[in-house]
Amino acid sequence: MAIDTTKFKKLLEKELKTLEEELESVGQRSPSNPNDWEAKPNKLNADSADNMEVAESIDEFEDNAGILRQLEIQYNEVKHALAKIDLGTYGICENNGHEIELARLEASPSAKNCIKHMK
Repeated sequence: MAIDTTKFKKLLEKELKTLEEELESVGQRSPSNPNDWEAKPNKLNADSADNMEVAESIDEFEDNAGILRQLEIQYNEVKHALAKIDLGTYGICENNGHEIELARLEASPSAKNCIKHMK
């Protein structure tokens, strides 16, 4: 059974746009590597900030960095799935080369593996 990738490409492109917006809310593209993201530094006037403000700023930065890491993983998985559509290998399990179940792709369009090999 061949998978109609048109539907999945639209879903993945929509998800990629959403992920980019979310990434931009907590991070920015790395100036040294535009394919990488980094947490946005907090704007804090160190001269006028008290210790509590500095601590809160550090906590917020660390929270953003954690969120950013997870979003970046998802972002890269979606980009990988879109590349597989372009290559004609979308919907093929990366472990055994069999087709990924349609229900699995509908639940997770960026899935790399069939249900048997999902991690």
